[in-house]
Amino acid sequence: MGSKETGGAKRGFEEGMRSLEAIVTRLEQGNLPLEESLEAFEKGIQLLRMLHDKLGEVERRVDVLVRDAEGVLRVRDGDDRGS
Repeated sequence: MGSKETGGAKRGFEEGMRSLEAIVTRLEQGNLPLEESLEAFEKGIQLLRMLHDKLGEVERRVDVLVRDAEGVLRVRDGDDRGS
């Protein structure tokens, strides 16, 4: 997994966050018709789920630093899953 792929994932996450923030701002202003509010809310929920999934992926991959039996931090290859 190269840094190009990681950079793309980061941009995708950050873009998703910006989109979600824009939706929340529009909803908080309270001047959208009901149907548009509902559509924006649904899109926001979809974005939230996507962002949650991306964070889960990152959590699974961020096992680069692990503690050994003595509690000392050790660097481990990201592909070493201990299986």
